[in-house]
Amino acid sequence: MKKIDTIIFDLDGTLLYTLEDLKASVNYALEKHSMPPRTLDEVRSFVGNGVERLMELAVPQGKENPEFVQTFEDFKAHYLIHCNDTTRAYDGIMDLLKELHEQGYKLAIVSNKYMKATQELNEMYFSKYIEVAIGQSDNVRKKPAPDTVIEALKRLGSDKESSIYVGDSDVDVATARASELPCISCLWGFRTKEELISSGATTFINEPKELLDIVRNS
Repeated sequence: MKKIDTIIFDLDGTLLYTLEDLKASVNYALEKHSMPPRTLDEVRSFVGNGVERLMELAVPQGKENPEFVQTFEDFKAHYLIHCNDTTRAYDGIMDLLKELHEQGYKLAIVSNKYMKATQELNEMYFSKYIEVAIGQSDNVRKKPAPDTVIEALKRLGSDKESSIYVGDSDVDVATARASELPCISCLWGFRTKEELISSGATTFINEPKELLDIVRNS
């Protein structure tokens, strides 16, 4: 493997704690349609495969529910306005990104959050350090397909041999595998270490600064 010069990050559960805002928008949409609310742990277990899948799991009977489409639209409209009410960068993330940027590493975000929210959150938090942020869109397959990772590498002018992927979920492990990238799994996110191990994860970090040692020693 060539020396690492590029790092692709997942967003939710990796760079940002977003669960409270996701839960609020899920329950806003559910309540609007007289559906039972979901707990924080339920929302945590639902995230990772994009917001449509999140709502499919949150809505009783999922897409078979005749009110699913409108409930999903209500969720999206609410979340675009409220996606930053309680969301925050995890402790140590801003220092990590600043250090990586100053040392010349190329950084990107790839997320299954829809494109507009991904780019807005990157602009709010990370655009000083991260130049490429790609979310879910109609013309690109979502993770764990490698499409968004491949597009990020293309925009950065990077190759797979000098890149790594950092995420917090089983979807991220599968995405890295599909993209032929080493995967670093962070343990502060939305999945437990046991869940990550069962999905095939092998390399873990407990806090953001540990990533610096990995890339420096590559």
